[in-house]
Amino acid sequence: MTDARLRRGRGALAVSFFVQGVTFALLVTRIPAIQDRYGISDGLLPVFLAAVPILAGVSSVATEKVVARVGPGVVLRWAQPVVLLALLAVGAGTRLWQVAVALGVFGLAVGALDASMNMLGVSLQRAYGRSIMLGFHAAYSLGGIAGASLAWAGAHWDLPLFVSYLPVVALLLPVALVGSRWYTPGVKRSEAEEAREAEARGVGVSFALLLPLCLVMTFAYIGDSTVSNWSAKYLQDVLGSSEELATVPYNAYMVTTLLGRAVGDFGVRRMGAATVVRCGAVLAALGFALVAVAPGAWVGMAGFTVLGLGLSVVVPQTFAAAGRLFPEASDAAVARLNVFNYVGFLIGSPLVGALGDAWSYRGAMLVPMVLVLVTVVYATSFGSRAARYGGGHERPRTVDVG
Repeated sequence: MTDARLRRGRGALAVSFFVQGVTFALLVTRIPAIQDRYGISDGLLPVFLAAVPILAGVSSVATEKVVARVGPGVVLRWAQPVVLLALLAVGAGTRLWQVAVALGVFGLAVGALDASMNMLGVSLQRAYGRSIMLGFHAAYSLGGIAGASLAWAGAHWDLPLFVSYLPVVALLLPVALVGSRWYTPGVKRSEAEEAREAEARGVGVSFALLLPLCLVMTFAYIGDSTVSNWSAKYLQDVLGSSEELATVPYNAYMVTTLLGRAVGDFGVRRMGAATVVRCGAVLAALGFALVAVAPGAWVGMAGFTVLGLGLSVVVPQTFAAAGRLFPEASDAAVARLNVFNYVGFLIGSPLVGALGDAWSYRGAMLVPMVLVLVTVVYATSFGSRAARYGGGHERPRTVDVG
């Protein structure tokens, strides 16, 4: 496989991560508008919100079987357009059943998309022989910032959802389709076929070995969903900020997540994945602690900002670690691990809300703090420090192909 082909594959996959970041942000940041458009009651809204990650988890498991036959590139090539069209459908309907179908399709497609994107990322990292996984997730964070900004513009100008979504989908859909021509697995075709055959036979993935990474993924997304769902309410209701100021923490969190992922690969190459993940977990825990004891809004925002920097490295390196742990069945390992992304998302927001109502929201912030710290215990699952790159397939000396 030529270096140019790897570079094109890496660029195309980064574009895919970016597109998905934009798409997902446009959905989640306009939930109030979606609720108003379809008349979804406050009691019914959690059902709709829970259905998306549940369907995505089911789809992620099914993707393992599909990829074993056709490869992750083919799955990603068709899943991403479906996600974009499902987003457009969310803004186009008028009846409750229409948004239910659109969100259902979105959930099923996004599960396949998340799994196949990370499968390709793990495979490319193996081919590069150095850490590049955080760069892909940095592209996702950049897309999230762009999508949230577009959503703000749509809300500010009071644009209908369909009008807000249509130009974005019209632009990104052909970009995704053209970019999909260069999706590249990081292993040679014969090796990929052998790996898929092994995965089809269920060879090589032990849940007992994968479990520590599953727990890390769950705890990371509990932390992430806490910020996305509760940062604004916490700042306004607990720390007494204005409504405008309460919108800042999530944006600050996204920016520091982008910065952490942009430089994180360099840290992995220098110190190893285990050290970087361990430092990230400690930093995230400090962020939660700062939020819990914050005397005012500005200190609380500082805590959420630190949180983004700490959590930014955990998820990408968890996917990479699964690929290293099961080199002959990395696609299957990534598909199964990806399910716990949605488990964490489903647990996080209700957990913090229930603890906040029953106890206090300050106290509730200590729970994700403790869970994130558990990652330190499982950091050895991310590879040996001696490797400096966090795993056996990442070589300390290799040709730079990008």
